[in-house]
Amino acid sequence: MSMKSEAHLTGAEHPVNPVEKTMKHEELTHKIIACAYKVYNTLGFGFLESVYKKGMVIELTKSALKVEEETPLKVYYDNQVVGDFYIDLLVEDEIVIELKSVENLTKAHEVQLVNYLNGLKKEIGLLINFGPSGVEIKRKYRKGVEQD
Repeated sequence: MSMKSEAHLTGAEHPVNPVEKTMKHEELTHKIIACAYKVYNTLGFGFLESVYKKGMVIELTKSALKVEEETPLKVYYDNQVVGDFYIDLLVEDEIVIELKSVENLTKAHEVQLVNYLNGLKKEIGLLINFGPSGVEIKRKYRKGVEQD
């Protein structure tokens, strides 16, 4: 039993301070939000979501952030794939970004993002709408993860 304790104590992984993790996410989400405003200020309202996504990829990359487009997510039921989805953007392997270009965000948009967070086992996501009155942003958390 002591060997198990020694292995645990000498392991390379150390607990992450929740405050440090929250600050890291805060800093990252602020950078992402700044990119969204820059894209909106340049393009305005009225384009398809795909146009804003390409603009976001450009701005996130210019901000030295790692960004992946169309990250796949499979949904299983009874060990069988029952759905294939693609996440708009994944930033720094941590923050899930769901983009919209609609008049108003709905609860269904928020639920979609939370489902993506649960499916990818990520803690925080941003729902970003490039709407007629400006950029609208909602921060969502995975079930079981405490909010700020």
